[in-house]
Amino acid sequence: MALHFLVESASEAEVGSVVSLTGAEAKHAAVVRRLRVGEPVTVGDGVGVWLEGVAEEVTPSRVDVRIAARTVHAAPGPRIVLVQALAKGDRDELAVQAACELGVDEIVPWQASRSISRWEGPKAVRGRERWATIVREAAKQAHRAWVPDVRAPQTTAALAERAATDRVLLLDPSASTRLSEIEADGRDLVLVVGPEGGISDDELARLTDAGAERVLLGDTVLRTSTAGPAAIAVLSVALGRW
Repeated sequence: MALHFLVESASEAEVGSVVSLTGAEAKHAAVVRRLRVGEPVTVGDGVGVWLEGVAEEVTPSRVDVRIAARTVHAAPGPRIVLVQALAKGDRDELAVQAACELGVDEIVPWQASRSISRWEGPKAVRGRERWATIVREAAKQAHRAWVPDVRAPQTTAALAERAATDRVLLLDPSASTRLSEIEADGRDLVLVVGPEGGISDDELARLTDAGAERVLLGDTVLRTSTAGPAAIAVLSVALGRW
């Protein structure tokens, strides 16, 4: 399979033109992935443009790709959104990476009441930037035409407001309705995953009162790092993406 790279200028490229990779992208292609002249390459802008081409020049500082084909992919819909509670260690980052590879369309950090990790002030900015970097690299690995958005951290109150327009699904081991039984109704599907201690009773009550639905993923209890990706896989089948 051809190597895939992300370049903002890809949005303006046409068949026959040259797109240049520079900086970290060029170094990664030439030094890490050992791209050679004449090898196929795909390039995207992360918002639907997909280019196919061949490497014409390869150096650690610049890689030139001659474009042979151009496709524009429509944004997927309804979208799958992962609201991932902040978790200790790298568990939330593992969830974000896998979710991107499996097809999530938007990722929202959530400061749940039981989250051990806390994003406050500058740490919130750094945390969001870190997640965005993870998502970008995972999107390249998965050859995705659309790179998921990483939103600013949201509160429980903000999630309750979202339930007025989107279909908010709370992953809850005590729920009676299985996620696999859910039928899409055209609204965005917002999966809410709690931290290590789970979603608190107060949060469950507040979100369900706002219109959110409690759903069961399966008969076992998954870690916060695996619950979201597993749920995304289930929804991808239900939506006909897989």
